[in-house]
Amino acid sequence: MKVRWECLKKDPGSMARLGRLETPHGTVETPVFMPVGTQATVKAMAPYELEEMGARILLSNTYHLYLRPGAELVAQAGGLHGFMAWNGPILTDSGGFQVFSLGDLRKIKEEGVEFRSHIDGSKHLFTPENVMHIQQLLGADIAMAFDECIPYPATYEYAQAATERTTRWAQRCKAAHTREDQSLFGIVQGGMYKDLRTASARDLVAMDFPGYAIGGLSVGEDKPLMYEILDHTTPLLPQDKPRYLMGVGSPDCLVEGVLRGVDMFDCVLPTRIGRNGTVFTSSGKLVIRNAKHKSDMGPLDPQCSCYACRTFSRAYIRHLFMAGEILGARLATTHNLHFLINLMATLRRAIAEDNLAEVAACLLADWQRES
Repeated sequence: MKVRWECLKKDPGSMARLGRLETPHGTVETPVFMPVGTQATVKAMAPYELEEMGARILLSNTYHLYLRPGAELVAQAGGLHGFMAWNGPILTDSGGFQVFSLGDLRKIKEEGVEFRSHIDGSKHLFTPENVMHIQQLLGADIAMAFDECIPYPATYEYAQAATERTTRWAQRCKAAHTREDQSLFGIVQGGMYKDLRTASARDLVAMDFPGYAIGGLSVGEDKPLMYEILDHTTPLLPQDKPRYLMGVGSPDCLVEGVLRGVDMFDCVLPTRIGRNGTVFTSSGKLVIRNAKHKSDMGPLDPQCSCYACRTFSRAYIRHLFMAGEILGARLATTHNLHFLINLMATLRRAIAEDNLAEVAACLLADWQRES
């Protein structure tokens, strides 16, 4: 079985869609947020905890797993599903973003990208062909094509060359990808140039991938520009296939992305800021280390039903952070992931009940406040 996506309902006032993504390891209701398990684990979380909070699909990272512990070892364990004991769907990114984030440690050429490991400085080469081989060994339900992530800002000439190379690499990825129980998604690039986005989408749609990601956003540009590029790009993608916005995970961006027709999101943001003591709430961000929470016996968010909010006070969780206790990071991470998973469930319900515009406006207004 390969991945199939079905549109169940369209929102009449926006591009939002309610959908169902069927995979070899289960069905996922969309729009959906995918927690990131970079190194075959969502930081601080056990698989059963993710399942209990409603997570249905996780993301893992090809670059990191290739370097450590190695794709062959993961394959020996039965692929990522067996290795990390997660029975639900998994998506692996291609490692392109991580490779291109290495700066001086990498060199781009037509064959692929030469880079040095951030772990030990050893030299490696990623090509579309071996990235497909690695992802097939990892065995996720969805693999991503190897692309060149364009930084911001970038000149038109650089963005054009990178976009055209991404198209050629996508063709090579499709030719090299042979695993029948894994689906390969293409990635639309083009930087902040609408004509390049148009060309990239046109060329990738012609290759007939089962799903399409929008890459190269949330790379330093301001949010209005990101939304402008999304407004331009999502209508260029097929109506009957899932759309995935890569690396976006703040609550306001999730709402805005859904309104623009995005079905899948991922980001390390909820786990990263959680480990550092910042949490999402229904009235904006909350920095739990702040002194004003020292004696606050209320929950992180009175409207939240996660384990942290049902059980502990702000005062206690702040104490854990101030004392350097690991439980503090676990509780904040639990809350943030639950918050985003619940947010997506709220948006799905709003689409189903034909009140998305009202719900989205309230969510965005609430998020502008500070706790």
